Amino acid sequence: MASPKRYDKIAFVASASVEAQAALEQLTAAHGNHPIDSADVVVALGGDGLMLQTLHAQMRSSKPIYGMHRGTVGFLMNEYSTHDLRTRLQAARESLINPLLMRATDIHGAVHLHHAINEVALFRQTYQVAKLRILIDEREQLPELLADGILVATPAGSTAYNLSAGGPILPLNAALLALTPISAFRPRRWRGALLPNSAFVVIEVIEGDKRPVAAVADHDEVRDVRRVEVLSDKTIAMRMLFDPGHSLEERILREQFGH
Repeated sequence: MASPKRYDKIAFVASASVEAQAALEQLTAAHGNHPIDSADVVVALGGDGLMLQTLHAQMRSSKPIYGMHRGTVGFLMNEYSTHDLRTRLQAARESLINPLLMRATDIHGAVHLHHAINEVALFRQTYQVAKLRILIDEREQLPELLADGILVATPAGSTAYNLSAGGPILPLNAALLALTPISAFRPRRWRGALLPNSAFVVIEVIEGDKRPVAAVADHDEVRDVRRVEVLSDKTIAMRMLFDPGHSLEERILREQFGH
């Protein structure tokens, strides 16, 4: 039987909101605030935006991250409470997240590498609809998509922009990615595809001079792209902690039933 994990040294990070800063002051007074490099766990105080920032910052550290909701959207966060934090951390369950790796080549031939925890999305930059060609594992699957854009979403990100764009909700442990068009004009009835998370997705921009396109990996944007490659980066596994009964897997399941 594995010995329980100890989270004696806690590093707190907080968003700039009044609620988050007040929580930071209160929890730091009670538990101290260790430097992240020497901490056993990182506790993020804010909303989903702060959680994404924290995950990006700690992407290669393997430190577990436990969020408490002190922001606007808190899908990735636990409920906020100052009561018995260390006991909650000891009882928390771990979810592992693999990010997407985006390799975007722009109009000048420059290559930009960025990771995304939620999704990689392509958007038209002007009033002109984007014209895109889609290849999966180096085979053409859609020769021409006319749309406002397209996105590739992870299970963790499937309830974010992907859901708003009409994409499917994916269970966190599903070995899948969602490929979802944004306001597709042609083929008008194409609603996207479910892909294995081993898929190598390539999106080529057609008539890029006339119809410029930007690519965004979470918050990192590349303008005037010509080719975007996306794959799940299995070399990185981020550790998120959730209270029992409130894991990300369970939240995604409840979301599918409208809870």
